[in-house]
Amino acid sequence: MADPWLALEFGVDPAERIAQVGAAHEAFLTAGAAPHRVREVVRRSWERSARLDPEATPPVDLSDDALAAYRAGHPLARVLPLFRDLLGGIAQDSAHLMAVCDAYGRLLWVEGHPGVLRHAERMNFVPGARWDETHAGTNAPGTALAVDHSVQIFATEHFSRPVQRWTCAAAPIHDPATGLLLGAVDITGGDHLANPHSLALVRATARAAEAQLATDRPVEPGVAVVTALGRDEAELRIDGRRIRLGRRHSELLVLLLHHPEGRTGEQLGLDLYGDERLHPVTLRAELSRLRRVLGPELLDSRPYRLRGVVRADFTTIAARLDQGDVAGALAAYPGSLLPGSDAPGVARLRRLIDGQLRAAVLATADPALLTAWTATPAGADDLAAWQALARALPVGTPRRPLALARIDQLAGEYDLPRATWLQRR
Repeated sequence: MADPWLALEFGVDPAERIAQVGAAHEAFLTAGAAPHRVREVVRRSWERSARLDPEATPPVDLSDDALAAYRAGHPLARVLPLFRDLLGGIAQDSAHLMAVCDAYGRLLWVEGHPGVLRHAERMNFVPGARWDETHAGTNAPGTALAVDHSVQIFATEHFSRPVQRWTCAAAPIHDPATGLLLGAVDITGGDHLANPHSLALVRATARAAEAQLATDRPVEPGVAVVTALGRDEAELRIDGRRIRLGRRHSELLVLLLHHPEGRTGEQLGLDLYGDERLHPVTLRAELSRLRRVLGPELLDSRPYRLRGVVRADFTTIAARLDQGDVAGALAAYPGSLLPGSDAPGVARLRRLIDGQLRAAVLATADPALLTAWTATPAGADDLAAWQALARALPVGTPRRPLALARIDQLAGEYDLPRATWLQRR
């Protein structure tokens, strides 16, 4: 079976493929549906990008001192020498660029031959620009972040027409301790990059970066770290082991973390099932299996509670908000808590976390934070947040028309009157 993340299968004529996909792109812009000959990852990305102007270029969020300060404090700064060591030769061969972005698609470093850099500047492929799908449409770093997988984007597969002369390959990079998405590494160049080697290279570079980050941050013996944001099944890391839990065990672990004082079987049953049928036998069996997974040293009973030091990504959000660090809380938020869970206790906690973060972001009236919130799954359809973003953006900034268009779209979807907002804007 062909690798779905590779742009071209062996033996395919690149020029013919460019023409085929280009015709499909024009058909999609006209009719809103992509023919089946377009790769699934590209088709879905086009659908996510549909509200963008295909002639637009991404906005620049950070520049000068603000960009320098942000880059200096970013975790990927620690592995920039590794990126340069592994990809620097390619970036200086007068045909390619190396780029590194953060988890929001904001380019941190773009390096390569000066002539290629000048060409890239015409489409705002520069440090500080936002290349997530929300602002740039289909492209390798933005799509790699959106699907959390390495991917190649070839020529006319790009949603934005100014980018269609380029081909790129990118891979996401995660924090080895928490699993949080840190950003992506990318190589960009001509059509000849549409081969298995470029994708393998960025994949290997991303894994090497994660390995170095893990080495730089030694494992704390006996400390368990739980990752449950933005994923349907939690992951537990302890003493170098990585354990992926099933849905029910993920729910139980989150509920126990939320109640460090412990929970009785009846309380856990209500949190898990939410009705009078407490399913005590089933619950005891689930807890027994969870104890075998975690080890008896981590799970106590009477009441059920966790022992030792257990850290969780979702508790980080509340801690940073308590410190007034809204930007830090948002940076640590890849998505809602166990979004696929319908357990009442988990659903309540999910609404609490999302609601507190949302309220804190709206209260800042900060365009960068509002932009980041509306780029999350929880914020993408948040009409009030888009309205706040439009108010926060000065007239004439590139992102403001996008915010206004999204407001109109959501108002129509929610069957709300649009005239009042349009008069005020």
